[in-house]
Amino acid sequence: MADRELDVRSEPPARRHDLILSTYEDLAQGEGFVLVNDHDPKPLYYQFEAEHTGQFTWDRLESGPEVWRVRIGRA
Repeated sequence: MADRELDVRSEPPARRHDLILSTYEDLAQGEGFVLVNDHDPKPLYYQFEAEHTGQFTWDRLESGPEVWRVRIGRA
């Protein structure tokens, strides 16, 4: 089964983290989704590291300069 893609490029910046985190919360163990963003989501990584230490996976698939793709999973 292919991972769902969550493209947040058209979302208002203030809504993006909530949307991404709620998508993560809905995952079952071992599931993931591909985040598509218009900038490096490094601050989001730090938020996941602080709030979900050891409970998530983070795999960079594409690193700009216009599109960033990261697979985020529930470990």
